[in-house]
Amino acid sequence: MRQRRARQDSILAAIAAGEADVDRLAARFAVSPSTIRRDLQHLSARRAVARTYGGAILAPPLPEQSLGTREASNGAAKAAIAAAALARIRDGETLILDGGSTVAALGRLLRGRRLRVITGNLPLIPLLAGEPGIELIVLGGVVRPLSMGTTGPLAEQALRQMTADKAFTSADGVVAERGLCEATLEQAALKALMTAQAAEVFVLADATKLGRAGQPCWTPLRPGWHLVTDAPAAACAAFLAGGLRILPAA
Repeated sequence: MRQRRARQDSILAAIAAGEADVDRLAARFAVSPSTIRRDLQHLSARRAVARTYGGAILAPPLPEQSLGTREASNGAAKAAIAAAALARIRDGETLILDGGSTVAALGRLLRGRRLRVITGNLPLIPLLAGEPGIELIVLGGVVRPLSMGTTGPLAEQALRQMTADKAFTSADGVVAERGLCEATLEQAALKALMTAQAAEVFVLADATKLGRAGQPCWTPLRPGWHLVTDAPAAACAAFLAGGLRILPAA
Protein backbone atom coordinates (compact mmCIF):
# COMPACT_ATOMS: atom_id res chain seq x y z
CA MET A 1 0.00 0.00 0.00
CA ARG A 2 2.77 2.45 0.95
CA GLN A 3 4.73 1.74 -2.26
CA ARG A 4 1.60 2.13 -4.41
CA ARG A 5 0.64 5.47 -2.80
CA ALA A 6 4.20 6.78 -3.22
CA ARG A 7 4.21 5.68 -6.89
CA GLN A 8 0.85 7.36 -7.52
CA ASP A 9 2.12 10.62 -6.05
CA SER A 10 5.19 10.36 -8.28
CA ILE A 11 2.98 9.62 -11.31
CA LEU A 12 0.96 12.74 -10.52
CA ALA A 13 4.16 14.82 -10.46
CA ALA A 14 5.28 13.24 -13.76
CA ILE A 15 1.95 14.08 -15.42
CA ALA A 16 2.21 17.64 -14.14
CA ALA A 17 5.63 17.81 -15.80
CA GLY A 18 4.13 16.70 -19.12
CA GLU A 19 4.70 12.92 -19.12
CA ALA A 20 1.23 11.48 -19.73
CA ASP A 21 1.66 8.29 -21.80
CA VAL A 22 0.94 4.93 -20.10
CA ASP A 23 3.86 3.08 -21.72
CA ARG A 24 6.36 5.82 -20.86
CA LEU A 25 5.11 5.95 -17.29
CA ALA A 26 5.37 2.16 -17.03
CA ALA A 27 8.99 2.26 -18.21
CA ARG A 28 9.84 5.12 -15.86
CA PHE A 29 8.46 3.36 -12.78
CA ALA A 30 9.49 -0.17 -13.84
CA VAL A 31 5.97 -1.60 -13.62
CA SER A 32 3.53 -3.04 -16.16
CA PRO A 33 1.21 -0.84 -18.24
CA SER A 34 -1.75 -2.49 -16.51
CA THR A 35 -0.38 -1.35 -13.14
CA ILE A 36 -0.11 2.21 -14.45
CA ARG A 37 -3.69 2.04 -15.76
CA ARG A 38 -4.91 0.96 -12.29
CA ASP A 39 -2.92 3.80 -10.73
CA LEU A 40 -4.44 6.27 -13.18
CA GLN A 41 -7.91 4.92 -12.44
CA HIS A 42 -7.29 5.49 -8.73
CA LEU A 43 -6.01 9.02 -9.37
CA SER A 44 -9.04 9.68 -11.55
CA ALA A 45 -11.33 8.55 -8.72
CA ARG A 46 -9.55 11.07 -6.49
CA ARG A 47 -10.21 13.70 -9.22
CA ALA A 48 -6.48 14.36 -9.46
CA VAL A 49 -6.29 13.42 -13.16
CA ALA A 50 -8.60 13.08 -16.15
CA ARG A 51 -8.15 9.97 -18.28
CA THR A 52 -7.25 10.34 -21.96
CA TYR A 53 -6.71 7.83 -24.73
CA GLY A 54 -3.42 6.13 -23.82
CA GLY A 55 -2.73 8.19 -20.69
CA ALA A 56 -3.97 11.03 -18.51
CA ILE A 57 -3.76 14.75 -17.91
CA LEU A 58 -4.13 16.75 -14.73
CA ALA A 59 -7.78 17.26 -13.90
CA PRO A 60 -9.21 20.75 -14.51
CA PRO A 61 -9.41 22.97 -11.44
CA LEU A 62 -12.29 22.24 -9.09
CA PRO A 63 -14.61 25.06 -8.00
CA GLU A 64 -13.01 26.79 -5.03
CA GLN A 65 -14.98 26.32 -1.82
CA SER A 66 -15.82 29.27 0.41
CA LEU A 67 -14.29 29.57 3.86
CA GLY A 68 -17.67 28.86 5.44
CA THR A 69 -18.03 25.61 3.50
CA ARG A 70 -14.53 24.51 4.46
CA GLU A 71 -15.09 25.34 8.13
CA ALA A 72 -18.14 23.07 8.11
CA SER A 73 -16.20 20.02 6.85
CA ASN A 74 -13.79 17.69 8.68
CA GLY A 75 -14.12 19.71 11.88
CA ALA A 76 -12.83 16.97 14.21
CA ALA A 77 -9.74 16.38 12.08
CA LYS A 78 -8.97 20.09 11.87
CA ALA A 79 -9.34 20.46 15.64
CA ALA A 80 -6.92 17.58 16.22
CA ILE A 81 -4.42 19.05 13.74
CA ALA A 82 -4.69 22.47 15.40
CA ALA A 83 -4.06 20.93 18.82
CA ALA A 84 -0.99 19.07 17.55
CA ALA A 85 0.36 22.26 16.00
CA LEU A 86 -0.32 24.23 19.19
CA ALA A 87 1.98 21.89 21.10
CA ARG A 88 4.91 23.15 18.99
CA ILE A 89 4.39 26.83 19.90
CA ARG A 90 6.30 28.49 22.75
CA ASP A 91 5.45 31.77 24.45
CA GLY A 92 7.47 34.70 23.14
CA GLU A 93 7.66 33.38 19.59
CA THR A 94 6.74 35.21 16.40
CA LEU A 95 4.27 33.30 14.23
CA ILE A 96 3.07 33.70 10.64
CA LEU A 97 -0.46 32.39 10.19
CA ASP A 98 -1.67 31.73 6.65
CA GLY A 99 -5.31 31.83 5.60
CA GLY A 100 -7.64 28.86 5.63
CA SER A 101 -9.96 27.06 8.02
CA THR A 102 -7.38 24.74 9.59
CA VAL A 103 -4.99 27.59 10.36
CA ALA A 104 -7.97 29.54 11.73
CA ALA A 105 -8.68 26.60 14.07
CA LEU A 106 -5.11 26.95 15.36
CA GLY A 107 -5.45 30.72 15.70
CA ARG A 108 -8.47 30.34 17.94
CA LEU A 109 -6.33 28.34 20.37
CA LEU A 110 -3.79 31.15 20.80
CA ARG A 111 -5.93 33.27 23.09
CA GLY A 112 -4.24 33.68 26.47
CA ARG A 113 -0.75 33.16 25.04
CA ARG A 114 2.16 35.62 24.81
CA LEU A 115 3.07 35.84 21.11
CA ARG A 116 3.59 38.07 18.10
CA VAL A 117 1.21 37.00 15.31
CA ILE A 118 1.56 38.07 11.67
CA THR A 119 -1.46 37.23 9.54
CA GLY A 120 -3.82 38.17 6.74
CA ASN A 121 -6.39 35.63 7.98
CA LEU A 122 -9.22 38.10 8.51
CA PRO A 123 -11.52 36.00 10.76
CA LEU A 124 -8.70 35.82 13.32
CA ILE A 125 -8.31 39.58 13.67
CA PRO A 126 -11.32 40.25 15.95
CA LEU A 127 -10.47 37.13 17.97
CA LEU A 128 -6.84 38.09 18.67
CA ALA A 129 -6.89 41.89 18.55
CA GLY A 130 -8.04 42.25 22.16
CA GLU A 131 -5.68 39.66 23.63
CA PRO A 132 -3.30 41.44 26.04
CA GLY A 133 -0.45 38.98 25.46
CA ILE A 134 -0.62 39.03 21.66
CA GLU A 135 1.00 41.61 19.41
CA LEU A 136 -1.08 41.33 16.24
CA ILE A 137 0.37 42.45 12.91
CA VAL A 138 -2.14 42.45 10.06
CA LEU A 139 -0.99 42.05 6.47
CA GLY A 140 -2.74 44.46 4.12
CA GLY A 141 -3.58 43.77 0.51
CA VAL A 142 -6.50 42.63 -1.60
CA VAL A 143 -9.22 40.75 0.29
CA ARG A 144 -10.37 37.47 -1.30
CA PRO A 145 -14.01 37.02 -0.20
CA LEU A 146 -13.93 33.24 -0.78
CA SER A 147 -11.04 32.67 1.61
CA MET A 148 -11.35 35.84 3.72
CA GLY A 149 -7.62 36.48 3.51
CA THR A 150 -5.38 39.16 2.05
CA THR A 151 -3.00 38.67 -0.88
CA GLY A 152 -1.07 40.75 -3.40
CA PRO A 153 1.92 43.09 -3.44
CA LEU A 154 0.93 45.07 -0.34
CA ALA A 155 0.83 41.89 1.77
CA GLU A 156 4.11 40.69 0.27
CA GLN A 157 5.85 44.05 0.80
CA ALA A 158 4.95 44.06 4.50
CA LEU A 159 5.95 40.43 4.96
CA ARG A 160 9.40 40.97 3.45
CA GLN A 161 10.20 43.32 6.35
CA MET A 162 9.60 40.64 9.00
CA THR A 163 10.85 37.21 9.96
CA ALA A 164 9.27 34.64 12.25
CA ASP A 165 10.11 31.63 14.35
CA LYS A 166 7.35 29.52 12.80
CA ALA A 167 4.94 29.69 9.87
CA PHE A 168 1.70 27.71 9.81
CA THR A 169 0.20 27.23 6.38
CA SER A 170 -2.45 25.14 4.68
CA ALA A 171 -3.58 24.56 1.10
CA ASP A 172 -6.37 23.30 -1.10
CA GLY A 173 -4.25 20.20 -1.76
CA VAL A 174 -0.83 18.79 -0.87
CA VAL A 175 1.03 16.56 -3.32
CA ALA A 176 4.38 14.91 -2.60
CA GLU A 177 7.14 15.92 -5.04
CA ARG A 178 4.87 18.75 -6.21
CA GLY A 179 3.81 21.05 -3.40
CA LEU A 180 0.83 22.99 -2.06
CA CYS A 181 -1.87 23.94 -4.56
CA GLU A 182 -4.10 27.01 -4.52
CA ALA A 183 -6.55 28.66 -6.88
CA THR A 184 -4.50 31.79 -7.66
CA LEU A 185 -0.90 32.77 -8.27
CA GLU A 186 -1.26 35.49 -5.61
CA GLN A 187 -2.09 32.90 -2.94
CA ALA A 188 0.77 30.63 -3.99
CA ALA A 189 3.27 33.53 -4.08
CA LEU A 190 2.30 34.79 -0.62
CA LYS A 191 2.48 31.26 0.77
CA ALA A 192 6.00 30.85 -0.65
CA LEU A 193 7.08 34.12 0.96
CA MET A 194 5.56 33.16 4.30
CA THR A 195 7.52 29.94 4.35
CA ALA A 196 10.74 31.72 3.31
CA GLN A 197 10.46 34.23 6.16
CA ALA A 198 10.14 31.59 8.91
CA ALA A 199 12.74 29.43 10.62
CA GLU A 200 10.31 26.48 10.77
CA VAL A 201 7.34 25.66 8.56
CA PHE A 202 4.29 23.61 9.48
CA VAL A 203 1.80 22.47 6.83
CA LEU A 204 -1.62 21.75 8.36
CA ALA A 205 -3.57 19.34 6.16
CA ASP A 206 -6.25 16.79 6.93
CA ALA A 207 -6.28 13.44 5.15
CA THR A 208 -8.60 14.63 2.38
CA LYS A 209 -5.98 17.19 1.26
CA LEU A 210 -3.14 14.71 0.68
CA GLY A 211 -2.67 13.84 -2.98
CA ARG A 212 -5.34 16.32 -4.06
CA ALA A 213 -4.33 18.52 -7.00
CA GLY A 214 -7.59 20.34 -7.63
CA GLN A 215 -6.12 23.82 -8.21
CA PRO A 216 -3.54 25.06 -10.76
CA CYS A 217 -1.08 27.21 -8.74
CA TRP A 218 1.70 25.71 -6.65
CA THR A 219 4.10 26.44 -3.81
CA PRO A 220 6.91 23.84 -3.67
CA LEU A 221 7.40 21.68 -0.60
CA ARG A 222 10.83 21.84 1.05
CA PRO A 223 12.72 19.14 2.98
CA GLY A 224 12.65 19.82 6.70
CA TRP A 225 9.11 21.17 6.77
CA HIS A 226 6.59 19.59 9.15
CA LEU A 227 3.38 18.01 7.87
CA VAL A 228 0.73 17.98 10.60
CA THR A 229 -2.03 15.59 9.55
CA ASP A 230 -4.55 13.00 10.68
CA ALA A 231 -3.74 10.84 7.62
CA PRO A 232 -2.49 7.27 8.20
CA ALA A 233 1.20 6.47 7.92
CA ALA A 234 0.79 4.87 4.48
CA ALA A 235 -0.61 8.10 3.04
CA CYS A 236 2.35 10.04 4.48
CA ALA A 237 5.09 7.75 3.13
CA ALA A 238 5.80 9.79 -0.01
CA PHE A 239 6.05 13.00 2.01
CA LEU A 240 8.42 11.34 4.48
CA ALA A 241 10.54 10.12 1.58
CA GLY A 242 10.64 13.70 0.28
CA GLY A 243 12.22 14.96 3.50
CA LEU A 244 9.17 16.22 5.38
CA ARG A 245 8.73 15.52 9.09
CA ILE A 246 5.38 13.97 9.93
CA LEU A 247 3.55 15.16 13.04
CA PRO A 248 0.51 12.89 13.61
CA ALA A 249 -2.68 14.48 14.90
CA ALA A 250 -4.39 12.30 17.47
